[in-house]
Amino acid sequence: MLEDFLAAKLDGLRRSGQYREFVDINRRAGAYPLATRRAPDGRSQQVTVWCSNDYLGMSQHPAVLEAMHRAVDEYGAGSGGSRNIGGTHAHYARLESSLAEWHGKEAALVFPTGYGSNDATLQCLLRVLPDPVIVSDELNHASIINGIRSTKAERHVFRHNDVGHLEELLARQPLDRPKIVVFESVYSMDGDVAPIEEIAKVAQQYNALTYLDEVHAIGMYGPRGAGMAAQLNVDHQIDVIQGTMAKAIGVIGGYIAASATLVDAVRSFASGFIFTTSLPPAVVAACHASIEHLKSSETERGALRRKTAHLRGALAEAGIEVMPCSTTHVLPVLVGDAELCRRSAVRLLDEHGVYLQPINSPTVPVGTERFRVNVTPNHDDEDIAHLVRSLSEVFRYFGVSGRTAEPAGRAA
Repeated sequence: MLEDFLAAKLDGLRRSGQYREFVDINRRAGAYPLATRRAPDGRSQQVTVWCSNDYLGMSQHPAVLEAMHRAVDEYGAGSGGSRNIGGTHAHYARLESSLAEWHGKEAALVFPTGYGSNDATLQCLLRVLPDPVIVSDELNHASIINGIRSTKAERHVFRHNDVGHLEELLARQPLDRPKIVVFESVYSMDGDVAPIEEIAKVAQQYNALTYLDEVHAIGMYGPRGAGMAAQLNVDHQIDVIQGTMAKAIGVIGGYIAASATLVDAVRSFASGFIFTTSLPPAVVAACHASIEHLKSSETERGALRRKTAHLRGALAEAGIEVMPCSTTHVLPVLVGDAELCRRSAVRLLDEHGVYLQPINSPTVPVGTERFRVNVTPNHDDEDIAHLVRSLSEVFRYFGVSGRTAEPAGRAA
């Protein structure tokens, strides 16, 4: 009975075009964004990756690779367990100190993933604080939603980037009741930016703690790449900054940066931190090397800005519109139908060697299915021209307009 039930659920995903399939994409060291695809028929195909979160290509940077190799030689492969049982190591201390300094906070705490840092931290705060209430942007990431829903805390959702609605919800609460406002800086599916300063001001007015997810801004915006809040010079008004080292930093891992007391409380009470195996020393060393490079180098950020502008212009010239919500490096292109999006992705890969994953429901609302295009400093002008030609051919083939009114997406 259970097998039949699960099979029916999976069939429903296939019928709706929402079923996800892995694509065998083998990135080539030193040649990113090129990769080798092992097709279902067994043939090998060279493809260009256009949907990676390795925004700055730092996974390929010599300093990052050297640090990782050196740490493997020094420590071996694994960490040996959680930091409480297996112990910590010098690379952790250096990384967390670097992260705290980057964000102008007293302390930082590293988790194995960005999902885990959101999930564990929010669960912890909502369980430790007395009678808390949390107010969350409606387009927040699944890790934030899961962290909130895993507790019995009172929760409210404010309309996306709607500061007025946020204030209405906060005004209903007693001033002395613990409150947390959680939101993102750059939303990953629409590429838009939160009104960070306005949200911080309202939160302060109503005595609420601010929790800002910067995962799609870390490394790319702000002085030394410290994020969008730093770019807007309001990072000091944010209580908790959460980030990832799996995107622009190019490795893996998540973290929070905040006051020493808050970080110590999460370290001491968050089950998602206490009971999980820590990152291997080689990964931590690679993260530290990448961050230290990005603190001092504008090369990668400058190249990303130039390539993003170039791609925006090339798409516009071809009559393919980036969704108007986007003001950042995230370039969503509307398809508007799950099955069409899936078939377009297959044709892009099979016929043109372009790897773009379809973004379908529930990641985004039904009717706003899209491609989420990410150019990097490693894409050259011919890569951009080839992508535009390929999208144009595929959109003509399937009758996709490539134009859109303003829809709202959902990050995941």
